[in-house]
Amino acid sequence: MEIAKLGEFGLINHLTKDLENKNESTKYGVGDDCAVLHYPDTEVLVTTDLLMEGVHFDLTYIDLKHLGYKSAMVNISDVFAMNGTPRQITVSLALSKRFTVEDMEEFYAGLRLACEKWNVDIVGGDTTSSYTGLAISITCIGEARKDDIVYRNGARNTDLICVSGDLGAAYMGLQLLEREKSVYYQQVNEAKKKDDKKALEELAHFSPDFAGKEYLLQRQLQTEARGDIVRKLREVGIRPTAMMDISDGLSSELMHICKQSHVGCRIYEKELPIDYQTAVMAEEMNMNVTTCALNGGEDYELLFTVPIGDLEKIKEIEDVRLIGHITEEKYGHLLVSRDNQEFELKAQGWNPLN
Repeated sequence: MEIAKLGEFGLINHLTKDLENKNESTKYGVGDDCAVLHYPDTEVLVTTDLLMEGVHFDLTYIDLKHLGYKSAMVNISDVFAMNGTPRQITVSLALSKRFTVEDMEEFYAGLRLACEKWNVDIVGGDTTSSYTGLAISITCIGEARKDDIVYRNGARNTDLICVSGDLGAAYMGLQLLEREKSVYYQQVNEAKKKDDKKALEELAHFSPDFAGKEYLLQRQLQTEARGDIVRKLREVGIRPTAMMDISDGLSSELMHICKQSHVGCRIYEKELPIDYQTAVMAEEMNMNVTTCALNGGEDYELLFTVPIGDLEKIKEIEDVRLIGHITEEKYGHLLVSRDNQEFELKAQGWNPLN
């Protein structure tokens, strides 16, 4: 069905008509000029992400359901990174005429799966037309008690540096997808040059080589916000001194914390958590796996610092790795290699404005 057949408000109603609010702070959601939210005794957290086709995602290899899921999760992740609880999101879309109502149903199916996982209400948004592809803007609203909020500027000398999960897998998943896309288009172009109609027909059933690399694809296409780690930290009585989610790469995020906290850092290459599939894929593509782990981006793991006195508590938490410690600013920002050489750590993660 063409979206024009429903119109803007018809499409919004079609996609949101059966939404049920789960949070007491959601007084009124979709259906009026504004959503109405009520937070009497807590701080409100607000974050927005803009995702552009061709810059942040490629519809050649991510379907709309996964894209909807990922779009919600990257915003929800920001609220967890402040030690908060996500409550509501608004969703704005700019659509070209190539998208149908069914396409948007798929997008919203993924969006709703992500929201249901973390009990987040969809309370509004906007739609408009686009001449350059799909644009997605999502705002997530969360809450936290004033004393619980964790900023980037709280790291102190001797604090421990920790990360959740593993690093570099999402980036290697992207490299894998780009490689197979390149192989496909190379074969298509060769078949077109030879006017080989049979080959073109066979390429309609092109099967990319993903065997043994499923985890890398999952990390790239099915982003997960680490609210489980935030919950575990609370359970053992740890309040991080500084925290961020890793969207642009560990090196860039750690430098943000150091700059805003006016501290230095020392991290150890041998302690960086790297999955086996990530290491194998890096070797296949003749890439340095440590560089991938430091600079890859889109892991959406949590990077955080805790007081040295919490060392034993940190050891109790599964899927958290101690990778280094905070130093005085004058000692700089260092990566200690496996053979104990020291290198200056540089923020070389992804920059969308490059």
